[in-house]
Amino acid sequence: MRQNSFFDVDAGPGERDAARLVLYALGDFQERGKVLAGRDLPFDRLRGAFRRAAEAFGEPELDDETTAAALAALGANVRRVPTFFAKHPFRVLVPEPLAEKSRRFFLETKKID
Repeated sequence: MRQNSFFDVDAGPGERDAARLVLYALGDFQERGKVLAGRDLPFDRLRGAFRRAAEAFGEPELDDETTAAALAALGANVRRVPTFFAKHPFRVLVPEPLAEKSRRFFLETKKID
């Protein structure tokens, strides 16, 4: 019987790729020397990391709604802000365990490449 690994994510079809891209992006953000855990970040601050993750996996970039849903499924606190407030109307608060998980996932994935 196969056991779930640390990086397995409960998701439906198509959602697994979104979770993988989001984990990679959050890890990439941290490896560039930026603080992720415990900060209330505007979605715009993370867009570059999401784009780089999509390029790394050779997949199309996720739209805002899909990315927000994947972040929430992974345990981040995602809240919507009015559209007149920001082009990408979400703010994200990533807890420490998710930040650490994403950092490990990023380093593990880079090791495989």
